[in-house]
Amino acid sequence: MNAFPNATVVQHPLVQHKLSLLRRKEVSTAEFRRLVREVSLLLCYEVTRDLPLEKVDIETPLEHMKAPLLAGKKLCFVSILRAGNGILDGMLDLVPSARVGHVGLYRDPETLVPVEYYLKLPDDVAQRLVIVVDPMLATGHSAAAAVTRLKEAGAVQIKFVCLLTVPEGLRVMQEAHPDVMVYTCSVDRQLDEHGYIRPGLGDAGDRIYGTK
Repeated sequence: MNAFPNATVVQHPLVQHKLSLLRRKEVSTAEFRRLVREVSLLLCYEVTRDLPLEKVDIETPLEHMKAPLLAGKKLCFVSILRAGNGILDGMLDLVPSARVGHVGLYRDPETLVPVEYYLKLPDDVAQRLVIVVDPMLATGHSAAAAVTRLKEAGAVQIKFVCLLTVPEGLRVMQEAHPDVMVYTCSVDRQLDEHGYIRPGLGDAGDRIYGTK
């Protein structure tokens, strides 16, 4: 992992256990969706570890005190459609007040080049920590394109969260956006000739939504 200073692999036992369950081909759509949501909540805990706090005055049932609350603007989660919405749900369970943006990208099946078809972000995205979510960081081209669009929109603090990635995808992200940290459950072996992660877990979007 020294070759990828932009990557953090979340090694928590619950994360690794649930990832192994996600990989199994016999897992039903409903179970897969539930597991993605659970893993996403745990990843959200990790990616928000360094959020700034400030002391504010509150009243407990017994007395007055200064207590820590999150400082500054709320987070912004940006989902790369459509599969990113599976991770978004778990993130919002933990941070329900976060703003949400969407980037619509699809990968051309012949060239593997990302094509944008939708972009909707909060107006003040430049003032927020932006956490981009997509289950798979495979070739890295879609993720890099999404982050580029976010920077063009003014975002300056960006992190990227995925379930799985590979060295190929991490290299692309590191070269395009060395300032963006990637949080993942695993760095898998490689991409195959179709751009799928091996051993991976299949097509995350199809498995979340029960499509082919």
